[in-house]
Parts: sequence; structure tokens; C-alpha cells
Amino acid sequence: MPAHVMEVVVRGRLGPDLVAALEGFDVEPGQNGMTRIVGPVPDQSKLFGLLDMFDGLHIEVVSVNPVGAETP
Repeated sequence: MPAHVMEVVVRGRLGPDLVAALEGFDVEPGQNGMTRIVGPVPDQSKLFGLLDMFDGLHIEVVSVNPVGAETP
């Protein structure tokens, strides 16, 4: 099943250990203290796992958005 590319925007900056744990994702500090995380999400379970991780670390998720078309 092809993965969808998703963008997750969170409030605040992520530390180097958390950025390293997000292997396969591009992590970009943005404006207004937000961080943009973009990468392949093969299924809903992976997306929920990512969001649960942020919740467990008390990182506020501002938005979750699909990016472009499906990847092979």
C-alpha cells in the first residue's frame, strides 16, 4: 500500500534526541515558534502512533495535513 506524505505542525521546537527519533521525517523549525514535520505515513496506525507520541510528550499538535499525491 502506498504511503501518504503528511505534514504535522507542532507548537515549539524539538530537541535533537526527538528529531533523531523521527527518522524518515524532515523536521523544519518554522515561524512563530512552530515546527513542521513532513514524511511518509504508510497507514492510519502509523499516524496515530506519531500523534500519540507527541501527546505523551505534551507537545501540542497544531495541524495535520496531507502533502501532495501518494508516493509509490
